[in-house]
Amino acid sequence: MENIAFPTAEKFSMTEKVSYVDGSVVSKIIIRNEKGNVTLFAFDKGEFLSEHTAPFNAIVQVLDGKGEVVIDGKPFELNIGDSIIMPANVRHAVNALEKFKMLLIMIK
Repeated sequence: MENIAFPTAEKFSMTEKVSYVDGSVVSKIIIRNEKGNVTLFAFDKGEFLSEHTAPFNAIVQVLDGKGEVVIDGKPFELNIGDSIIMPANVRHAVNALEKFKMLLIMIK
């Protein structure tokens, strides 16, 4: 079963589909199905996703601002347009160095 949160066959801006909220991490699922999901995130400065693992590879693409992805203890600073693949079953975390928005694509 596929869950699509946005209208199909319509142009939209990823950065406009998720808004910053003071002191929060906001997520909005674009597509979710049995093969994976695509999710937008907006992080206020200083907010984070704590260290965890996922059973599937995931791609992060920064859409706005600056963030840090830590993979297996190694930090990577990411700016607008930068991407990184977080490998399956490896500990990772996401930190907002300033307000930033990212697109997360997870393929099962």
